[in-house]
Amino acid sequence: MTDNQAILPFGWNFDNSYARLPEAFFSEQGPSPARSPKLVILNRPLAESLGLNPEALQSDAGAEVFAGSRVPEGAQPLAQAYCGHQFGHFTMLGDGRALLLGEQITPEGKRVDIQLKGSGRTPYSRGGDGRAALGPMLREYIISEAMHALGIPTTRSLAVAATGQPVTRERDLPGAVLTRIAASHIRVGTFQYAAARGNVEDLRALADYTLQRHYPDISQKDNRYLALLLEVVQRQAKLISRWMLAGFIHGVMNTDNMTISGETIDYGPCAFMDTYDPATVFSSIDSQGRYAYRNQPRIAGWNLARFAETLLPLLHEDEEQAVKQAEEVLSTFNGLYERHWLAGMRAKLGLFGEEKEDEALIGDLLRLMHEHRADYTNTFRSLTLGQNGDEAVFGTADFAQWEDRWQARLGRQPEDEAARRELMRSSNPAVIPRNHRVEEALEAAEHDGDYSVMERLLEALSKPYEYTPEQEGFCTLPPDSTRPYRTYCGT
Repeated sequence: MTDNQAILPFGWNFDNSYARLPEAFFSEQGPSPARSPKLVILNRPLAESLGLNPEALQSDAGAEVFAGSRVPEGAQPLAQAYCGHQFGHFTMLGDGRALLLGEQITPEGKRVDIQLKGSGRTPYSRGGDGRAALGPMLREYIISEAMHALGIPTTRSLAVAATGQPVTRERDLPGAVLTRIAASHIRVGTFQYAAARGNVEDLRALADYTLQRHYPDISQKDNRYLALLLEVVQRQAKLISRWMLAGFIHGVMNTDNMTISGETIDYGPCAFMDTYDPATVFSSIDSQGRYAYRNQPRIAGWNLARFAETLLPLLHEDEEQAVKQAEEVLSTFNGLYERHWLAGMRAKLGLFGEEKEDEALIGDLLRLMHEHRADYTNTFRSLTLGQNGDEAVFGTADFAQWEDRWQARLGRQPEDEAARRELMRSSNPAVIPRNHRVEEALEAAEHDGDYSVMERLLEALSKPYEYTPEQEGFCTLPPDSTRPYRTYCGT
């Protein structure tokens, strides 16, 4: 380390409120030092927004922090405890390969978690090595930043650092640590953990902390815990609708991967759909299609029911009344989701206002896309540009009939053509992280040490609604393959 690197201020401004919860919710734990830390990518704009110094973070000392070899000043590393229904089966879990360094207070006064993922074993590792491979960490970086650019609430990626030591999966892979930024890492599974322990006061402490941190405006309501349930239901309804509108498939919607803040978390076996098919599954471990594209709203409702169960002791002293109150709130989810999704689909088609026939118009287009195996993103992109898309769809008589109905609907609204096109452009991304492009970037980084492919992909994904000529190459479809695309969780 040079003298200049030693004196550069990082800008850490930690205030670690989660560590002041009852000790049952975490275990204090330091990261395992890396053999040879090396920073491979830094999110400079995000670093600056957090009040951090990118130049300091790019030093040798910064690489040591990101690889887990140096604990930054003011941090209080801990592994969080939680439970989860994994593919429907209840399991005691916890951060098996992640550590919360602490909570950074940004220049705007916002509180965010800074977490290392892949930093070594913890008390919750359950026999695992606590490490992560470079490919999955770069994948999370790419997808989470693409989600942010799309306007979908998400955790974000600050950096990826190589550790200089292999991790063994099916074969030896280069090790790495991801630094993840989140509004918090409080999950449905965190509440399940508190409920499973049977300590109502600990459960109340967690709920009050969550209200103070994420929903301070409702913390003084008469039944603040019921209000908390409603807020989470509302945020998740909107979040899942955004996933569906973008063609995003999470792949592992376990209750430990549903945040109370309403952010998308955990980018393991996720992917964006190419060919439109509601039954699409990418995850290699989802053999029954539990988390298929079309099932995501239903699973979100199921997860929220598990959250509601944890709150019952806080909702009402009479269990029957508590169940009734929870059910009334949960019953709003489907309607909320449908309204958000329908509004988003209207926007994707440039429809202002509401007409009774809109649902049929939308449904018929999706049916045609499914029947003719149309690309989801590019179909809406072509409609936005006023261009003919895939001839297998756009060249059919059925589509011509549908287009006549669509044009007639557009003709009945008072908004002009320019307003309609602007609505569509702001609702239909020109580019998404295509699976084959992501794999191309990961292959170059992992095997050749070439990060330029990833950098070009990230640049294209950073402005998905701009429709620039430079994005054209990232809109092309993958080559035909008889093998379905599969993603893996990386553990």
